[in-house]
Amino acid sequence: MSFIFLLLVFFPLINFFSVWILDIIWGKRIAVWVIAHSYIIIVILGLISLKEVSFFNSFKYITIGSWIKCGLFVVNWGFIFDTLSVSMLLMVGIVSGTVHYYSIGYMESDPSLIRFISYLSLFTFFMFILVTGDNFVQLFLGWEGIGLCSYLLISFWNTRVQANKSALKALVVNRIGDFGFLCGLVLIFYFFRSVDFSVVFVLSSFFTKITFSIIGFDFFCLNIICFFLFIGSVGKSAQIGLHTWLPDAMEGPTPVSALIHAATLVTAGVYLIIRCSPLFEFASTVLFIILFFGGLTAFFAATIALTQDDIKKVIAYSTCSQLGYMVFICGLSGYNASIFHLINHAFFKALLFLGAGSVIHAMQGEQDLRKFGSLINLIPYTYSLMLVGFLALAGFPFLSGFYSKDLILELAFSKYNLAGIFSYWLGTLSAFLTAFYSFRVVYYTFLGKNISFKYYVQKVHELPISMGFALIILSLGSLFSGYILKDSFVGVGTIFWGNSIFILDNYNIGLDLEFIPLLIKNTPLICSLFGILFAVFWNYLWDLSKNFKNFCWFMVWFKNNNNNNLKINSVAIVEIYRFLNHKWYFDFIYNYYVGYTILYHSYNSFYKLIDKGFIEMLGSQGLSLIIWKLSNFLSRKQLGYIYHLSSLLLLSLFLFVCLILIF
Repeated sequence: MSFIFLLLVFFPLINFFSVWILDIIWGKRIAVWVIAHSYIIIVILGLISLKEVSFFNSFKYITIGSWIKCGLFVVNWGFIFDTLSVSMLLMVGIVSGTVHYYSIGYMESDPSLIRFISYLSLFTFFMFILVTGDNFVQLFLGWEGIGLCSYLLISFWNTRVQANKSALKALVVNRIGDFGFLCGLVLIFYFFRSVDFSVVFVLSSFFTKITFSIIGFDFFCLNIICFFLFIGSVGKSAQIGLHTWLPDAMEGPTPVSALIHAATLVTAGVYLIIRCSPLFEFASTVLFIILFFGGLTAFFAATIALTQDDIKKVIAYSTCSQLGYMVFICGLSGYNASIFHLINHAFFKALLFLGAGSVIHAMQGEQDLRKFGSLINLIPYTYSLMLVGFLALAGFPFLSGFYSKDLILELAFSKYNLAGIFSYWLGTLSAFLTAFYSFRVVYYTFLGKNISFKYYVQKVHELPISMGFALIILSLGSLFSGYILKDSFVGVGTIFWGNSIFILDNYNIGLDLEFIPLLIKNTPLICSLFGILFAVFWNYLWDLSKNFKNFCWFMVWFKNNNNNNLKINSVAIVEIYRFLNHKWYFDFIYNYYVGYTILYHSYNSFYKLIDKGFIEMLGSQGLSLIIWKLSNFLSRKQLGYIYHLSSLLLLSLFLFVCLILIF
């Protein structure tokens, strides 16, 4: 049985090498077809592993050899297969397989298709390493591996300047989070003298009172460790502050967005928090920080998505918002609800990205929502499947998002404390905004008036069979995953997670939900439904007003000349829209006040003064100047007389003999 588990992990690595060999033997088309269909084997192996681990309660811990041995620092190649890791493996395998299959049609004409498929397989392998590693170093290896693959995939079309800039931005921003993760790893070894999960998690309860001094202040060591681990999670899961790389990463091909920025890479930070729940449960201060960051991220990303006109960026900010839900419920110790929403979100968000790719493919590469419209009559199949994804995202009843997102908000309220109440209402407001921007996209893309050129509309076509089959698989997950997984993942009294998730005093988890007032339970649903209706109604009126231009101009004139309050309100609305459309000015602040300032002082202080100044004066230029002066001095002393040369030779011989006698 151990062979099946290891084959599941290393199968994507085999695909990475096989695609190049098959390309040489059988050609590009057959090689891609074989690799895409090989993911059926990965899904089957994942189902077998899940059955073995969950139904028979047989967790596997496999060690295949030693990696690092340096005194007390011992790291083995070890793999842990519990319900948490196997659930992630199966989800990643399904989404990765559908993305591979979708790429057959989407990237068919790309001359570098083999390289693209190999990058996808390598990324999947590193994601498998991340979720199955039984120690922090191996997890960090997968962590850095997916970061490398994301850079390669975002910059896949490397002739585009914007793609290269976005890839570098993702790499640099993630390095900030990775540095925090690395600091946490070093502190874990410093205190625990081990990096193995089995050792660190068992001993964590004994370190609750151990302090660590920083610049004269004492902090609890678990708070410091978890704080640095959370910084790593903030970078990888695009929480507020280190989120700016995620929307720009949409410059990569659409299948990359579906795989990396919906279901896998961005969820790695959430997985880190859930995996390290035995540490975070004893770091109450950090849990409060997690709650604050997650709730704020869910709200602010939803507000930005309201004003974006690029269809992929709207979905990207939606991803950022949903990650906020997953993070803030971890701050309330709802790790099982977080992983439940993570898996549900993977299906409907990958469906939305691939559906957006189908729309872009049909519209000859156009991504601006304002240039879409009336596509329901031209691509009804894509519309039907994307509607399922947006309904699941908005939390429509009995779809996957309804089960997990409403559960998160109810769990937050059931804490009956200030933090829980705050996160509940902030999340409920975010749910309204989510429904609004979701159906704003639906209206602009499929229902509104089309203002594109006739040339582009005539070329609109439905997606190929391979791409459509991938969307069907993901739509089935969006429809049924919440209903199927709810009792096992978050049901009262479930033992599905075993010891893979640790919660202090978890005996009452979920019981308080039964005593929440019915109005509180239904408020998120009411807000979501109202957001859907308001989005359609508002955008319909906006389109209708374009047909009454004279009336609109009259109303504007009336407001500007007869009612100062209306004029002030309209100015305020414009300023709010500008603020949201400029993404809360995060990019401007980072680029101008941080990036520009650092570059300016680096050039004037370090480059000109130190590098081109002291270092070169004392280094290469200084040494060459000294040798030049010495050579000139010696050349002037060479007069060409033979008795001068013989005297110099005799003096040199005398000094050489003295040195030999001395040493």
